[in-house]
Amino acid sequence: MTNLLKDNLTETQERIKYWARGYKSQPNEYSYEIDRIEGFIPTELQGTLFRNGVGLFEINGEKIGHPFDGDGMVCAITFNQGKAHFKNRYVRTEGYLKEQEAGEILYRGFGTQKSGGWLANIFDTKFKNAANTNVMYWGGKLWAMWEGGHPHQLDPKNLETIGLDDVNGLLESHESFSAHPRIIDNTFINFGVTGVTSQSLVISELDNRGNKLKKHSHPLKDFVFFHDMLATPNYYIFIQHPFNVSPLPFLLGFKTIEQCFNYNPKQPTKIIVISRQGNHDMEILETESFFGFHHGNAWEKDGKIYLETICSNFFPKKKQAELDFTQIDFDEFPNGKMWEFELNLAEQTVTRKQLIERRCEFPSVHPNWVGQEHSYLYMNVNRTVGENGALQAIMKLDKKSGEKQIWSSTSNLFPGEPVFIPHPQGIAEDDGWIISMVYDGVQHQSYLIILDAKDITKEIGKLYLKHHIPHGFHGTWTPEVFN
Repeated sequence: MTNLLKDNLTETQERIKYWARGYKSQPNEYSYEIDRIEGFIPTELQGTLFRNGVGLFEINGEKIGHPFDGDGMVCAITFNQGKAHFKNRYVRTEGYLKEQEAGEILYRGFGTQKSGGWLANIFDTKFKNAANTNVMYWGGKLWAMWEGGHPHQLDPKNLETIGLDDVNGLLESHESFSAHPRIIDNTFINFGVTGVTSQSLVISELDNRGNKLKKHSHPLKDFVFFHDMLATPNYYIFIQHPFNVSPLPFLLGFKTIEQCFNYNPKQPTKIIVISRQGNHDMEILETESFFGFHHGNAWEKDGKIYLETICSNFFPKKKQAELDFTQIDFDEFPNGKMWEFELNLAEQTVTRKQLIERRCEFPSVHPNWVGQEHSYLYMNVNRTVGENGALQAIMKLDKKSGEKQIWSSTSNLFPGEPVFIPHPQGIAEDDGWIISMVYDGVQHQSYLIILDAKDITKEIGKLYLKHHIPHGFHGTWTPEVFN
């Protein structure tokens, strides 16, 4: 038994070591045709996959304190007539340019302090717009998005930075534009939160040319930490987890803002439902406490609202001052599971049921089913039930039958967010492909995996890059080909 425990511990430590290598910086920018391919690229797969995430985890050897604070690096993989081209480029934000020139960290962040102790940080509340969380192509513009400020517009052909964008005059200087919009019925819906101690929620809708359809603001009670949202034909939905913030240690320079967040599991989680019609009336329903960064989908049926979201029982806080993923303890990491909620506005009730037993992240559906009742949900999961380590598999959940398809490979491969790409002639909900950026911790190299969305256990193609791409956040697909 002792040897078995030792072997399991060694295997876990080895997996953490290889996973942590995926948080090494990629300082280089590339542009090349991918020439090492296993399997094939379907000829119907025509368009561009954009992906965003942190590329730099230090400035001149000085480590950032949290992955939310690193500089955004956008990748573009263009598929055209059975071939693929890769390019990556850093978003030339004001902060990126200044820190590269200075050779040191100049900005505080969500979990980062400037060197020099509290005197160097006191009353400094200006964060760097890292442009590192999502990338979206909409209305003829490519945006690198970060939830605390304006998006940066990029040239979709070469990824060069054009600059901060106010979205055709939609955004005022102090307003933010979330990295988690929802696109429903060819309408782009997004939000931003202004303020810390006194907050307002601003919701906007854009047409397919990027022009404003509507914009409205709602004052908020208590402190909110919105990262994602949901939308249906008639409602916007936000989940307010039970947080409060103690800003004084941050203002005085002693702590990061992350360290000032306090999650209270004894308080209820609130589900905020806002009408998309008329005066945009708001209703608030309460349920038992949970925390989760990401939601799946939402829909309306028989006079009720349904939604999927990831639920865990606490908010993760980084313990060490420096960013060192080799020291992570996954037993103290949120073991988020996917749950489905039923909201009855008439009776002001909330019920919920758990959908899967495995820890999961990055849920997605076919883009044409956003805001509609759907059959299939795709997400990253642990390879085995009960495991609470790095996510190493992709699951397709058939919500009607309960069938769960799993794609996974060796113990030292780590797939990123699964992106659903519809087949151009597809009719069924699962007509298309799932694409994910996979990090190989042994080879310290990345590749794209193309899976059949009908049966994700079938590997269609592996496209090997010449280098690694760090673990990232979110990506998006457009059928437009940018050469």
